[in-house]
Amino acid sequence: MLYPLMTETRSVLSLNGIWSFKMQADGERHDPVAPLQTTEVMAVPASFNDQTANPELRQHSGYFWYERDFTVPAALMDQRLSLRFGSATHEAWVFVNGTAVGHHKGGFTPFELPINDAVQAGTNRLTVKISNLLDHSTLPVGNYTETKDANGNTVAHVDENFDFFNYAGLHRNVSLLATPWNRVEDITVTPHIDLAMTSADIDVAVKTTAAATVKVTLLDEEGTVVATTNGADSTLHLDNIHLWQPLNAYLYQARIEILDDDTVVDSYTEPFGLRTIEIKSGKFLINGEPFYFKGFGKHEDSYVNGRGMNEAVNVLDLNLLKKIGANSFRTSHYPYSEEMMRLCDREGIVVIDEVPAVGLMPDFNFDVSSAFKNTEDPFWSTVKTQAAHEQALKEMIGRDKNHASVVIWSIANEPATFLPGAHDYFEPLFKLARSLDTQNRPCTYINIMMSTPDRDTCSDLADLLTLNRYYGWYLQTGDLKAAAAAEETELRTWQEKWPNKPIMFTEFGADTVAGVHSAYNEPFSEEYQVNYYDMNAKIFDKIDNFVGEQLWNFADFQTKFGINRVQGNKKGIFTRSREPKAAAIWLSHRWNNIPNFNYKK
Repeated sequence: MLYPLMTETRSVLSLNGIWSFKMQADGERHDPVAPLQTTEVMAVPASFNDQTANPELRQHSGYFWYERDFTVPAALMDQRLSLRFGSATHEAWVFVNGTAVGHHKGGFTPFELPINDAVQAGTNRLTVKISNLLDHSTLPVGNYTETKDANGNTVAHVDENFDFFNYAGLHRNVSLLATPWNRVEDITVTPHIDLAMTSADIDVAVKTTAAATVKVTLLDEEGTVVATTNGADSTLHLDNIHLWQPLNAYLYQARIEILDDDTVVDSYTEPFGLRTIEIKSGKFLINGEPFYFKGFGKHEDSYVNGRGMNEAVNVLDLNLLKKIGANSFRTSHYPYSEEMMRLCDREGIVVIDEVPAVGLMPDFNFDVSSAFKNTEDPFWSTVKTQAAHEQALKEMIGRDKNHASVVIWSIANEPATFLPGAHDYFEPLFKLARSLDTQNRPCTYINIMMSTPDRDTCSDLADLLTLNRYYGWYLQTGDLKAAAAAEETELRTWQEKWPNKPIMFTEFGADTVAGVHSAYNEPFSEEYQVNYYDMNAKIFDKIDNFVGEQLWNFADFQTKFGINRVQGNKKGIFTRSREPKAAAIWLSHRWNNIPNFNYKK
């Protein structure tokens, strides 16, 4: 799906701002033919949860409504008009002037709905019904239950089967788009790069709504035309290419024009970078050189906005990331906003892009030892997420396929691959992901701690081993000597089992309350967090095929209520307000002295 851009043939009108809002109480209904009866308002884009002073609304499970008026200029009425939502978490039904215009399920990818038959020139009313309900057929996976209130009304409740808060709402930009009827629908850019010759053949596939003359023009970063051709499926050749490098980005532009004789009917410009990705002899190569991942798991999570898109926070986070010496992050545990992905392209940040396949395990809890004992749970024969998983992969890869920053697709976070049935579930999903990506990016899943080399059933499917491990926190708590021994033993076992697969940690961390100190290296203290990371680093540097460390987490973030969490997960290197803990200084010394390429341990 194309990102909404204003061009000489296209108009984008923002519908962000203050909307009317109403929580749908138990037993209540609303007919969108009539205006929403409410005095409450919400800002868009943002989660609704942290904009309210009402605890009942903040914790609401069920349905809620957004509404606003919008104006369609008469001059645009002869164009194709559509509503474009960056996301609606988790399911949305959209009405214009009381008429249903579309529906989308899946809370982290964009959707677009044509509305010409429902609008008029001048003022129109847009109504959106949203559900934040999750169950064993959705991604993320939620534990859904129902009870009856005193009036006999059904009361829904969702217990997150994952460790982050179920923020919901219109999280990303909402726009009114006006485009030509004969238009560019999609663009796929596939570079074939000869590093030795510093040249590239670039396949550009253009999907249009009707047969048309298509002109393709490539421009360099200075805006100079470097190649041009005609055809919806074209190959253009470039010599003396500039490579997109981590932390040293260079972006070309593919300008697509639909022509009627010499008249431009539609025009769209897609940025792209030239870089190669390869896995070879246990190394992860970018542009032919062994790359070392330094970075984080993150969340789209900030005060007041919740999971809502916040470009100022995005810019700050990447500036902090670069200052600390990092070069990468994972979109844990869902695709991030398009604005963040475009910013990573521009800033040279390497991204592991992940679908919202989190919670694919029996009931989430903090008792890791119990999961080690459970080997016969029928989870994979009861979960019904396959259709949602396929849709999520199609929408994520369809959206992000041209981003130079994206180097790996993550098919799931911490699924129970130690239980029988996992391989049958994941094999077709890996095949689907590989079939969707013309750039042949590596695919992986994020391996949970219980999926040790002797228990995991899916590591043959992954191109590299991406492990979440908490030795010294959930296991061997407070005993870093024992943790180091157990961690090294497991890593050496993985390397022996898969000698040609790179290995990296995509999570490791220790909850740390900012300002808590201990002379005795006690867990939850800033001293323990520093020593914990120092222990891990010493082990990483012993493993030949170890290619990266993405710790958990970049910043403290909100979770559901629970005695294991004090106003959220405190594993951040930064607080939720982005203030550094002591470990940030330690990491800065380590990472700024590790080169991005050819790290000699």
